[in-house]
Amino acid sequence: MNADKEKWLLLIILSVIWGSSFILIKKSLDHFSPYQVGALRVLIAGIILMPVAISKYRLFPKKHLKWLILAAFTGNFIPMFLFPIAETQISSSIAGIINSMMPIFVIIVGALIWKFETTKRQMTGVFISFTGVCLLAFGGDDSTQFKIFPIFLLLLATLCYAMSTTTVKSKLMDVSSTVLSAFVFSFVLFLPSLIALLSTGFVSQFTFTKENMIGLGFVSLLSVFGTGLAMMMNYRLLKVSTPLFASTVTLLMPIVAIIWGVLDGEKLTAVQFAGTIVIIAGLIFLRAKTIVQK
Repeated sequence: MNADKEKWLLLIILSVIWGSSFILIKKSLDHFSPYQVGALRVLIAGIILMPVAISKYRLFPKKHLKWLILAAFTGNFIPMFLFPIAETQISSSIAGIINSMMPIFVIIVGALIWKFETTKRQMTGVFISFTGVCLLAFGGDDSTQFKIFPIFLLLLATLCYAMSTTTVKSKLMDVSSTVLSAFVFSFVLFLPSLIALLSTGFVSQFTFTKENMIGLGFVSLLSVFGTGLAMMMNYRLLKVSTPLFASTVTLLMPIVAIIWGVLDGEKLTAVQFAGTIVIIAGLIFLRAKTIVQK
């Protein structure tokens, strides 16, 4: 398969997998705390990928260790906690919509840190999409509850994703996608996620009841597909495309997230629906130009 066809196939598959992650987070929160969901998501991925990491340990990129740590924590640790915390206050649909602003942060981080060129059209798109985020923040049923805090957490998580994406593209492209994922979850993040889980009292509180096993099933699906497998595919997508193209997976994710949310009984207000359209319009506007690295 040529690179052009491969990148579009990966884009579609990732959109479905990651777009479904928000409803899985919501379902997991019915059984566990946000911190337990985040820690379990990373820990399970680390356990599954451990055999790969051990078998390929000679390929560990020691010379790029600082970049590997940066990419791991910004892309696969911090956001795993921020999203569940935010989803205790807002719907999974809105979480998916806010995450669609990742291309904006790719442009900002790329320009400030990695010296990617930007255009006036892209900056205009940033402003348009930011307007949409404001509509989402202030457009809920309860006009006195602006939901600023959870949306701030989601924006911070999306910024972290952008930092990880641009770091991988700039510094870690000589490591294979599978090996990179294995090292990230099994070597770099395994111990921090285990410590985080133990600090929540999970081990002493967990019992093998039907409800807990259902919750563990949701988290496992989230971890295996939405974290381990998806990150392998994302790293591969970065190899055959640009950071901006890879980040546009978030344009399609809200569609999947909204469909799952509606099926689960969630509703968007008219103002929030308008905000969704504005965000997507801004992203389409800025996507017309491609970032070029100096």
